[in-house]
Amino acid sequence: MKDKNKLSRRSFMASSGTALAAGLTYGLSGNAFASGDHRSHSKKLNQNSKYGVKSLDRSHLIDKRSHPTEGLERENITITDIKVTPLSYVHDGEYLWRVGGLVVWKSDAALVEVFTNQGIVGIGEGSPYRGPDHLKKYTDTYITPLLKGQNVFDVDFITNNQGHNSIAEGAWAGVNNAIWDVIGKAKGKPVYKLLSGDSTPNNKVHMYASGGVEHAWYDNGEESLIAEALRYKEAGFDTFKFRQGTSWKFSGMTMDKYIPILENLRKAVGPDFRLCIEKFPWDMDIILNQLCPVLEELKFYWYEEPISPNDPRAVEKHIAINEAMPSVMISGGESWYNRYQVYPFTVSGGMDIIQTDPNLTGISEGWQIGQMLHEHGMKYCPHNWVGGLTTISSIHLVAGVPSGHMCETNMTYNPLKWEIFKEPYQIKDGWLTIPDKPGYGVELIDDVAKKFPFEPGFYGKPNPKMKGKDLPLWWS
Repeated sequence: MKDKNKLSRRSFMASSGTALAAGLTYGLSGNAFASGDHRSHSKKLNQNSKYGVKSLDRSHLIDKRSHPTEGLERENITITDIKVTPLSYVHDGEYLWRVGGLVVWKSDAALVEVFTNQGIVGIGEGSPYRGPDHLKKYTDTYITPLLKGQNVFDVDFITNNQGHNSIAEGAWAGVNNAIWDVIGKAKGKPVYKLLSGDSTPNNKVHMYASGGVEHAWYDNGEESLIAEALRYKEAGFDTFKFRQGTSWKFSGMTMDKYIPILENLRKAVGPDFRLCIEKFPWDMDIILNQLCPVLEELKFYWYEEPISPNDPRAVEKHIAINEAMPSVMISGGESWYNRYQVYPFTVSGGMDIIQTDPNLTGISEGWQIGQMLHEHGMKYCPHNWVGGLTTISSIHLVAGVPSGHMCETNMTYNPLKWEIFKEPYQIKDGWLTIPDKPGYGVELIDDVAKKFPFEPGFYGKPNPKMKGKDLPLWWS
């Protein structure tokens, strides 16, 4: 019998330490992938394929390119200007969504437009959570002066500069994404077809319902969570991801109280509906000895980022949690912006699904991550919690790489998801079909900035129900 009180089932030096060293080798060698043994992830993926709709098999897709624009015929298309337009939707109700000690009163977007000498304009977005006004200032100050006059077909190299700080990550990613829309329009092809190279990609993207930010433990939380899951199942989704609910400390929630709720949730949705649980800072003893056995028994689909990636022992702890559940997959990576951050969690077996967000990586680096994951038998399922300007790049990336698995769709109310487009993408029965149109295949509505004027400030505020309790906004 496995010793469940032991933190790791293997030596840290033989797993996470080796992974980190391999990641450095990968970064310096210039090879597409570092050599050496790595854990196979196919067992979990095969086991989970029996729950719900089977994911599309892209295992036959092989790409020999070293970067996604390799092989594209260059054209004389140069950048003349870059414009970032901050947008907001301010809710006139009590809140848009709530979690921990936080309520959200607005949603933001950071529209990026790249203008060219041929009159082609590309659109995209960097992470609005970096502050749309901050992204605009950074882009105006640093990026636009550098990129004016540059050829868009050099996108893989001229925008690979994100790591200065968190604002830079989002700003460079937004420009990269918008340039890819230009390239797609210039070539008369959807972006995902350019990303997939010589293979024949599928334009149907499996979308999962991402929510679980409605239920409050101080107000019939269990009933609300189950009702939400059933609502998405009725709408045709086969996968639901949920968060931890409102502050556990405020409501006296414990793991002993939580486990029966998870059991009742599984009974309500049935055995074939995929359930995913997102991060909460429980300690390792609770995770390994209480939560993991329950998630395994209830056949959860994945457990997302159980440990902060900034934890100095994050790789080791993820391995331990992953090995505690033979079939439940471990996912994470929404805050990472390049393949080198991802790599240690691939070769070590710490994660099965990687969820980097194109509004931090950009399409070019997201493609590199997607290729690397395919080589290691892993799946790419991008974090896509904000609006439509990020979704348009996310779905093309999922469809354009062989490791593409599913794409997140934010189920909270937010007009910036689709109302900014003249002909928005449609999701039917949990699937989105990418239209056969150049670039991302969408056009902005007229006067988008007038309809959604930017409102400065942080999008969250303390939950008034918890006034005077001095609780953190996120984890408590």
